[in-house]
Amino acid sequence: MSLAEVRARLARLHGIGGQRARYSVPGLWVDPNGGSAGLTPVEPIDWWADVVDRIEPARQRTRPAGGTGWTRDAVVYSMFVRAAAAFDHDGDGRIVLANGDGFRETGTFVKAVALLPYIRNLGCNTVHLLPITAIGSDGRKGVLGSPYAVRDPFRLDESLAEPVLGLGAEAEFAAFVEAAHRLGLRVVVEFVLRTAAKDSDWVPEHPEWFYWIREDGPFGRPTFTENELHDIKERVARNARSDLPPPPDAYRSLFVRPDALTDVEWDGARWVGRARDGSRARIPGAFSDWPPDDAQPPWSDITYLRMYDHPDFDYMAYNTLRMYDGRLARPENAVESLWERIAAIIPHFQDRFGIDGALIDMGHALPRALKARVIREAQSLDPDFAFWDEDFSPRVEAKSEGNSAVIGSYWWSVHRPVQLKDGLLRELSERGLPLPFLAAPETHNTPRCAARHGHLARSKLAWIFGCFLPAVPFIHSGFELGETEPVNTGLDFSEDEIARYPAERLGLYNAVSFEWTAERSIVATVRRALAARSEHLELVTDPTPASLWLPDCTDERLVGYVRVGDEKGILVVGLFGDGGAASVSIEVPLEDGTLVDPITGRRHRISDGRIRLDLNPWEGVVAIGRRDLHASPAERRCRAGVRRRRTRPVPT
Repeated sequence: MSLAEVRARLARLHGIGGQRARYSVPGLWVDPNGGSAGLTPVEPIDWWADVVDRIEPARQRTRPAGGTGWTRDAVVYSMFVRAAAAFDHDGDGRIVLANGDGFRETGTFVKAVALLPYIRNLGCNTVHLLPITAIGSDGRKGVLGSPYAVRDPFRLDESLAEPVLGLGAEAEFAAFVEAAHRLGLRVVVEFVLRTAAKDSDWVPEHPEWFYWIREDGPFGRPTFTENELHDIKERVARNARSDLPPPPDAYRSLFVRPDALTDVEWDGARWVGRARDGSRARIPGAFSDWPPDDAQPPWSDITYLRMYDHPDFDYMAYNTLRMYDGRLARPENAVESLWERIAAIIPHFQDRFGIDGALIDMGHALPRALKARVIREAQSLDPDFAFWDEDFSPRVEAKSEGNSAVIGSYWWSVHRPVQLKDGLLRELSERGLPLPFLAAPETHNTPRCAARHGHLARSKLAWIFGCFLPAVPFIHSGFELGETEPVNTGLDFSEDEIARYPAERLGLYNAVSFEWTAERSIVATVRRALAARSEHLELVTDPTPASLWLPDCTDERLVGYVRVGDEKGILVVGLFGDGGAASVSIEVPLEDGTLVDPITGRRHRISDGRIRLDLNPWEGVVAIGRRDLHASPAERRCRAGVRRRRTRPVPT
């Protein structure tokens, strides 16, 4: 269904009950150029129709213009639609799937369409969506369940559609993608290919695609002795994958081979398999795939798909889930019917909806041959189709596989000044990286940036600092509003924080809304930084090491870099941490004169090749000026920090 057809449906619904609805939306949804505070009462049907009327003639091409490598110029707004487009429209203090007037208060694709002008106004050109497919119920987390517990990867989550419209999720999502394209925004969707909901629709059709355990047996991750763990990690580190140590016999004995099942039936809550001997089997929950002693608790709502079939490996463990044993990962052992189905998922979304890219959840755990097939088949339909790899370390292999970017570890290093300076920045200035990474101060799996020490000032600095790196600026929705409640507790949380945020409280699993009408936000800072980045895009996106120099910053809290082109340079520096203000003098390869910070409007003077700054904690400065072509001694000193290299720990 096209955007025009959605508009026609809205016209038919005009005046049917909507005039009586109590329905308000945030001011930013109505006027992206306005302030963040305040509510605007609207008649929902007419409001949606007005949004479509404004978007429909915006651009007559079906997708944004571009070519290969468009990810390098991308600026991303990441949405979990159910939360990002949610709001307490009737003002009763609750977020519900459908209020008394029949309108959803959780996010829907139609409301996400209304957010697109705001997203473009921020300076973004790409929208990333967390999984949008149907969600399972067995072991469900929270009230609404996790988008990663995929019941059917070909079917959309119907709770993302407005019931009043009666169009269904597919029609609304097609309109969303068309609206994004008309506004010059690309759409990248996150796909879950390695795991599935325990009550996946695939179970009765293909029980052999799943692992099974005895119904009455306890289950948890396999345990290894300290010596075994050392042996496993050492072997994997040197890529010695043949005859990897298996889990204990007692653990392996819990599993039942799928071909031992004679029947699979639904018992009202989960799928149950019946074996020839009359015993019953169930599908187990999953756990973190690596390392074998990872402290994450088991995942109650998903299971691993059984990628290979070999009688010696009918169990879930590190050597069957990611670090595949050499005897298992052979072409003759591949579950070909499953591989064929998985490889068809993304092409289905390309054909049906015209999406522009994909991020594969746990793509690192897919068999290499299968991942290559997935990428190959998608890019055979669209050579410009982008893949972003869920890898914290940009690898040459990720590029050769056909990926355009990696998640990277900016979300981690930007909150650790020493690692940011001596790790990420040093690597960029010495060797460069094979692929751009996502310059994300936070993700849906990490603490909110504004919840960390420094709060909104820290958020501003983390955002500004990433905007001028050869990276992909990445806004996790709510970041720009100063949200502090985490969406999920997957990465960089302490045990105490994880205990404080159980699944029943997290936005990934429950009906929540962001503080769209709060007075505090960094929306203006986000816009200004992206506008400055856009003005100097050719220099900012230059991936070569020579384009990024490190000035000598003596205060350990002070971190900075200089982007240098043929004619101009950009200094970005910030004071990361508390401990009082700092007065610093930094030598920079820029011509003497007065420069205006494009973010704050403050003036900074460069004299004799030095800039003097008085910085408060968590304050950042951007200075853009003409390059001093006679400053080769200063340039050498700017690179003095390259002399010493430290190894940067990589988060797992």
